[in-house]
Amino acid sequence: MIPGGGEGFDFQGLLEQAQQMQQQLQSAQGELAAERVQGSSGGGLVTATVTGTGDLVSLEISPEAVDPADTETLADLVVAAVRDATETAQKHAADRLGPLAQGLGGLGGPGGLGS
Repeated sequence: MIPGGGEGFDFQGLLEQAQQMQQQLQSAQGELAAERVQGSSGGGLVTATVTGTGDLVSLEISPEAVDPADTETLADLVVAAVRDATETAQKHAADRLGPLAQGLGGLGGPGGLGS
């Protein structure tokens, strides 16, 4: 039971606002999935492309980065390029989704309704 009989509480308005925010969130998630973000390492010797949601979609390795006697350095360059692209994608997602999550009063964050 709501103290005071719930007077002044607009449940319908709250529900409509939540539905609008859900639509905005879904739209932003779709845009992020379609977005492409690049990261690189070794001065551009290795370039990784990820979606805005962090899925690796391509990897370009310059021939100058390939030394059969030193595959460890190439592996490090690949990891660094993917990490760079993923961090950039995460920043884009936080910028785009952050205001929506804040509008939910934290309900969409860890431990909230969205978890």
